[in-house]
Amino acid sequence: MKKLPENLEGYKKTPVFDQESVPRGLLKDHCTKENVWGKIWILEGELLYTIQSEPIEEIVLSRDRFGVVEPQILHFVTPLGKVKFYVEFLK
Repeated sequence: MKKLPENLEGYKKTPVFDQESVPRGLLKDHCTKENVWGKIWILEGELLYTIQSEPIEEIVLSRDRFGVVEPQILHFVTPLGKVKFYVEFLK
């Protein structure tokens, strides 16, 4: 998983999702637009974050480990039991 560039600023956040309210689109391959990064914040529980670049990465996110979404890279998430999270978008 890459690191966020230092010069980014947040401009939008999703609502807080849980294992039952997570949109279907986040559970299958999707990506952000050009120049749009994401930061997946875990408030409770764990989320499996799969990055579909070569090599494929699977990372367990928790309150102690946020996820970095690179622009235009396919990825998806899988709840690991009870979870609460949101995504912050940055440019």
